[in-house]
Amino acid sequence: MTTMYTPTIPPPDPNTRRPTFKLPKLSCDAHCHIFGPGAKYPYAPDRSYTPPDAPLEDFRALHAKLGVERAVIVNASVHGTDNRVALDAIAQSNGAYRAVANIDDSITERGLRVLHEGGFRGCRFNFVRHLGGVPDKRVFDRIIAMVTPLGWHVDLHFDAIDLPEYANMLTRLPLRYTIDHMGRVKASEGLDQLPFRILIELMQRDEKCWVKICGPERVSSRGSPFTDAVPFARKIIETAPDRVVWGTDWPHPNVKVMPNDGDLVDLIPLFAPEPEFQNKILVDNPARLFEFEA
Repeated sequence: MTTMYTPTIPPPDPNTRRPTFKLPKLSCDAHCHIFGPGAKYPYAPDRSYTPPDAPLEDFRALHAKLGVERAVIVNASVHGTDNRVALDAIAQSNGAYRAVANIDDSITERGLRVLHEGGFRGCRFNFVRHLGGVPDKRVFDRIIAMVTPLGWHVDLHFDAIDLPEYANMLTRLPLRYTIDHMGRVKASEGLDQLPFRILIELMQRDEKCWVKICGPERVSSRGSPFTDAVPFARKIIETAPDRVVWGTDWPHPNVKVMPNDGDLVDLIPLFAPEPEFQNKILVDNPARLFEFEA
């Protein structure tokens, strides 16, 4: 019997524009999702939203049009701790995909080994309020202790306003960590806002700190084509060009303005006009962080 789901968020723009900017060979979309299909990969009963299906075939078609050759699937909260959708995609990718897991206190050493051997190289924690808020500290600490020996990183999703509160905790982590969506700072509050200053200071003083240049539609206050996010991405790249990765965040769950992914690719040369920086954030850095084979 097929379970039917009623989406509560819109689908991605189906008319992806072919970008003007040509991505370098082996470019990686280091933050993107696959949703369902729900009939095969059921959505979690306690999810905070229900997406339209955004399956592997659409994922592949998007990347073919953009010129993306590698991808990191961040297993979305709507799938709970069921990581099969990403495991199966990696198995069909001929080495082109990696993933970041959603796991909880029920994970075993054997379960982690299965994920690692299946191509997972990190786990994610949401601190964002509309997605459930702060994780249990005991569970967080236990999972960090379990994944550190594997060489994984932890992917962290914050509301910008909360970054100052967590900065010291982050520097004490024993492993690398990535901060999603440029810290979700608000472009309207300028480069001197406290959350962004804290983010830059973290990048300067903690070599474990990586930042994802994705979600300009979440940072922008002006709307499409989201160019008011450019100064923030530029500052992040200039601060630590060896610890920045880029992603589309397709299929863009819970955004106020749905972007066209071709437009997002064409922001890259504004973020990083230098070919050297482009290669770092698109090819070299994700290959190192996610252990893609040469």
